[in-house]
Amino acid sequence: MPSSRTFKLGEHTVKRGQTRDLRLEVSESYVENPIEIPVRVIRAKKSGPTVAVTAAVHGDEINGTGIIHDIMYNRSIELIAGTLILVPVVNAFGFEQQNRYMPDRRDLNRSFPGNARGSLSARVAHLIFKHIVKPCDYVIDLHSAAAGRVNVPNIRADLAVPQVRRIARAFGCELIVNGAGPEGSLRRQACQAGVPTIILEAGEPSKIEPRVLAIGVRGIRNVLIELGMMEGEPQMPAYQARVDRTAWLRAQVGGLLRFHVQPGEILEKGQPIATNSSVFGRQRNTLISPMDGVVLSMTTLPVVKPGEPVCHLAIPRKRIAVIRNALSGSSAVIKNRPSTELASRQQPVVDVTEPEHEPEPPPQVAGNR
Repeated sequence: MPSSRTFKLGEHTVKRGQTRDLRLEVSESYVENPIEIPVRVIRAKKSGPTVAVTAAVHGDEINGTGIIHDIMYNRSIELIAGTLILVPVVNAFGFEQQNRYMPDRRDLNRSFPGNARGSLSARVAHLIFKHIVKPCDYVIDLHSAAAGRVNVPNIRADLAVPQVRRIARAFGCELIVNGAGPEGSLRRQACQAGVPTIILEAGEPSKIEPRVLAIGVRGIRNVLIELGMMEGEPQMPAYQARVDRTAWLRAQVGGLLRFHVQPGEILEKGQPIATNSSVFGRQRNTLISPMDGVVLSMTTLPVVKPGEPVCHLAIPRKRIAVIRNALSGSSAVIKNRPSTELASRQQPVVDVTEPEHEPEPPPQVAGNR
């Protein structure tokens, strides 16, 4: 929808050519103080699409907050048309407590489109959906991995929807994971309401990571350029691959992990991913990739029990050889690939070709039990 002369957010109005910092009341505290979320509305003088960028729907996923803050702080977005709505913190309750969830123990990102007479989460979701999502033509929702994991920057999108496909490709991540999203998630319900929405999954929770910020800011600029809201040339990766299938690879035994790969790495079938050793340093098991793929997500915890996730593998439509060739022919892009600096809590990556040291068992002492 083209921008009208006056944009309304709750009781606030913003005219074309104005930038205003506002607060949208979504609830109240035990002592009746208003609970508000911060919103910046940037409007060009010329009409155009309305785009919202949201972050911290999960309160501990603050990479997105950092991306939006970077856009605000550095004033790196200069609109020539349309309206941009920036919401750095959606889940104000969780953000204050550095908690993924809402105080009623519900997941806000399973509560959309909400209910004005429902639970706390349902009421907050209703107000976000009514005032932020539905007035827009497009939404970009920013997320990070859950606790104990790291996500290589990737776009999640329902590629069956043409306008979703358009902005998913324009964002400029290497991997685009196809799917409608979970029931009650912001992107699924927004798309069902006619508002094309994508999400960026990137990095770890409770962190603001420089590499993720750079990719997020670049991607938002790319989308705004694609929609005619900014001038400039988009910055695209050496390759883009659609992913229709992913697989979690899980630990077979308990112990300590030593990783042989890192997030974003391209794998071939049979390639070692992580070696699991006992606390006494004895090798117990090496997890092997069962197929060609790209490391989409990994655990950041160096210890596991049987069945716990170690590596989330994306299986792209493009052949791995094609992806390797694209990367080898574009040295300018390799330095901007997303794996560097991610997963800082992992054990160091180990060259699996090195011989494993198998320590001698300790001597038995009579009388020990």
